Amino acid sequence: MATSKKTPGKAAKAGSVGKKANKKKHRKGSNSPGAKVKQSGKKAAKSEKNKASTYKHPIPSMPELIEALEAAGAPQKLDQVAKRVGVKGQKNVTALKKRLSAMVKAGRILYNRRSEYCLVSKIDGLAGTVSAHPDGFGFLIPEDGSEDLFIPFHEMRQLLDGDRIVARVAGTSRQGKRKGSVVEILERGKEFVVGRFHREHGVSFVVEQNARSPHSYIVPNHQRNGAQPGQMVKLEIIDYPTKHREPYGKILEVLGEPSDAGMVTTLAIEAFEIPSRFPQGVIKKADGWGDAVKDSDKADRVDIRNLPLVTIDGADARDFDDAVYAEKTEQGWRLIVAIADVSHYVTVQDVIDKEAIKRGTSVYFADRVVPMLPESLSNGLCSLNPDVDRLCMVCDMQVTSAGKVKESTFYKGVLRSHARLTYSQVNAAVQDKDADALKIVGERLPQLETLYELYAAFSKQRGKRGALELEIPEVRIFMGEDGHIDKIAPLHRNDAHKLIEECMIAANVEAGRFLHKNKMPALYRVHEGPSEDRFEELRVMLQELGIKVAAETVTKPAELNRILRELSERPDFGVMATAVLRTMSRAVYQPQKVGHFGLALDTYAHFTSPIRRYPDLLVHRGIQHIIEGGKPAKFYYDVEAMEALGRSTSACEKRADDATRDVEARYKCLYIEEHVGDTFKGVITGVTHFGIFVTLEDLFVEGLVHVTGLSNDYYHLEHGGLQLKGERTGRTFGLGDEVDVKVARVDVDDAKIDLSLVDDKQ
Repeated sequence: MATSKKTPGKAAKAGSVGKKANKKKHRKGSNSPGAKVKQSGKKAAKSEKNKASTYKHPIPSMPELIEALEAAGAPQKLDQVAKRVGVKGQKNVTALKKRLSAMVKAGRILYNRRSEYCLVSKIDGLAGTVSAHPDGFGFLIPEDGSEDLFIPFHEMRQLLDGDRIVARVAGTSRQGKRKGSVVEILERGKEFVVGRFHREHGVSFVVEQNARSPHSYIVPNHQRNGAQPGQMVKLEIIDYPTKHREPYGKILEVLGEPSDAGMVTTLAIEAFEIPSRFPQGVIKKADGWGDAVKDSDKADRVDIRNLPLVTIDGADARDFDDAVYAEKTEQGWRLIVAIADVSHYVTVQDVIDKEAIKRGTSVYFADRVVPMLPESLSNGLCSLNPDVDRLCMVCDMQVTSAGKVKESTFYKGVLRSHARLTYSQVNAAVQDKDADALKIVGERLPQLETLYELYAAFSKQRGKRGALELEIPEVRIFMGEDGHIDKIAPLHRNDAHKLIEECMIAANVEAGRFLHKNKMPALYRVHEGPSEDRFEELRVMLQELGIKVAAETVTKPAELNRILRELSERPDFGVMATAVLRTMSRAVYQPQKVGHFGLALDTYAHFTSPIRRYPDLLVHRGIQHIIEGGKPAKFYYDVEAMEALGRSTSACEKRADDATRDVEARYKCLYIEEHVGDTFKGVITGVTHFGIFVTLEDLFVEGLVHVTGLSNDYYHLEHGGLQLKGERTGRTFGLGDEVDVKVARVDVDDAKIDLSLVDDKQ
């Protein structure tokens, strides 16, 4: 067998000094949102020569074109712009028009009804995204970060949620907010709609599921595609709304009846436009790798198949990214985190890579997974399944007895997982000494006990640096064999979960440090602290509860931990913990190393899940480039490319989160629908001017008791927005109060549950 006989120790030394090992050529292209094509020698010279011959007069950059429009002092037609910037010839003028169109799409300039290009700033315009409200009005979220602009009903008639527009300030609303009028629609926010098909009085139309814009989409009879009233459909918008008429569309696909098994997830996949079908070329390319690692692919890799690495995951996991191994040393421990080497099979700009960029992440629903990679790779050749050879990227760490990583090395390896274990099995064996679990783990028990000792040291170090201890209660939806909900139950994290989490954090930190030390363009996982505005709202709320908030809390996670400990005994701890979490910015991917506030780390990158997250694959490529002797300037990506990939992968992650939350909310509605009329004990977990939100204790589902459903009185928000108080009776409903409620009504389409109080006092 052509496998390297190097010992891990020797390989570690080789990897740390960056010697070349099996340097491979990768296909390059120009279709990625980020791949920077590297050329050298004659090829590069030829490229520059061709470029020069194509444009006798180079096309000006965007800043130069804006400067030219400013100098003109008035809107300009295409030929006027071309003359002003010295662009001649039909081919060059066409290229100029494409660049100007891109600037219009980006909101940098406008294209008016007289076919002229003009500056947004000259018409006092604001470019931004529309956030629609179901009641008909909306807001413009400006791209320059300024205050939102209120958009009244008559202006919203022509808009949809998510549209990018330019608006100008046109006075103020009754509430004193800036009011806007639409100048130009730059880009429509959606092309497709998912909803229910209706036919009334001879007119066919589709009502979008959970719509934010109160539009109905008219469907001409010849565009029905066989849809019947009540069915769920996917519609393509063929005419967008105007101030005088509703939008029109054609039905692309009849998805089925609302009650069909799995329909909730199907609708979310379509509504959030999550790519769920792999093109045939992608499947063919993935299948072409076969189902076993070739001997030739094991060459020049460190052979760690003799080490008893194991995978520890959830019971229902199907793709295994990571395997771990730990052993005691004189100074502490040696920890090996071995990660599936996806980059060996998914090369830059091949068809699988391009599809993975579109997906950005695997999406996990209650009843299915939409994977980032084809199943033959995600569940097969890349997955670290037990008792088979697999290629891997290894982070080999020396950890001190205090739980600090003293030294680490990266190298390419080949492993053979010695067992596929679950969190519950491992915890039951090590912590509870359960007889059945001990039989399952067998001779691997000493190694697992070593991992637990290491975890204890990591945990102490985590506490010392002040990482955020935000254990928000979560629930899981269990599906039956018939595709419908079996039960909803809370998720409990044991020490085996936390053990693996700490091992992965250690490897991610070392990956980030390795890339930063070697000055590589990379994507870091960045989590900024609380925003000042949101934190001030939290501070006021906490002070109303008698909890003091120190000024340094906004910069120190340890101070937030103190607050969370004070809140931990409250029955509404879950909502309070969520309120703390919402003060912080969303974690994103970017090439700037800003740090991770929640983990209290100055360097962090995602390295441990390349099967299901595209940023991890990029991190692997960067690390391999270094250990194979490459220089940053010769990498496939530059900082600008990483910026683009950071934006796209962060957007894909948000799309996945939004879709899974939507599905969870609807499944909860379907489950509670069977309990209409039943009475439950609950806890008030939200208070607003229009009512109280109550979480049902047994079902972990939240519903609304509308203010009109409270006892015969007028209720007003008091106590910093933490309670409703009756004007006549003085009765209060506040966060954390326990109440008895009855399920009054469930609306699955809008994901709403209405509750009523039981034995309401008058």
